[in-house]
Amino acid sequence: MYAIIKIQDKQFKIQEGQYIYAPLLEAKPDEVLSFTHVLLKDDGQEVKVGSPFVKNAVVKAKVLAHVKDDKVIVFKKKRRKGYKKKQGHRQQYTKILIENIG
Repeated sequence: MYAIIKIQDKQFKIQEGQYIYAPLLEAKPDEVLSFTHVLLKDDGQEVKVGSPFVKNAVVKAKVLAHVKDDKVIVFKKKRRKGYKKKQGHRQQYTKILIENIG
């Protein structure tokens, strides 16, 4: 059994018991979320495709933690002009556990 859900304009293929890193959500750790934007649902015998979403399909997920990705260095330089600029960026994610696809 798997499903394809939409979280903040990003699509994820999920299964029960799977961990995913979604874009930062405003939820506290140990909070249970329900996602209703299910684009496709496969229960092993029947595939349901939504237009745009599958009706009465809900995915329950538990928030585990808020984490940061590895640092990305952004370096800009213009040769012979004395211009150098170095910046770092760490993208924030929410680690969630898929508990139930219903």
